[in-house]
Amino acid sequence: MITRLTHTTLLVLDQDLALDFYVNKLGCTKSMDMTTPTGFRWLTVTPPKQPDLNLSLLKVEPGDVMNDKTSTLLREVLAEGSLPAAGVFQCDDCRATYADLSAKGVTFRREPADQFYGVDASCLSTARRNAPTARSFDRSGRS
Repeated sequence: MITRLTHTTLLVLDQDLALDFYVNKLGCTKSMDMTTPTGFRWLTVTPPKQPDLNLSLLKVEPGDVMNDKTSTLLREVLAEGSLPAAGVFQCDDCRATYADLSAKGVTFRREPADQFYGVDASCLSTARRNAPTARSFDRSGRS
């Protein structure tokens, strides 16, 4: 029986830029950084209050995980910013988080906005264009 999600993959163009973004801007912690004998780099970070969820920062390149054609297509989509958001980071106060992250140099597609489920803002990074959304939920628990 499946009991929980422990890893999810975020596609990136540059793992070092992505690591810097997730650790130094978003406050994640590096949890794994190793290179296999074939040259594949396994790089993961964990969200600040969720150390059991590993975000794999997967570099889009041909090799163990994908072929040349797939790599080329994904790199093009990532570079133009066409890939939908990779996920949602929950925060207590989206507007305060927006101000804090903006001060750290994180850019956003839009300012925080009231939605039917709470407040959200989509952020961008120099490491990847399908960056996550920051979101605070209303007290009813709706997501």
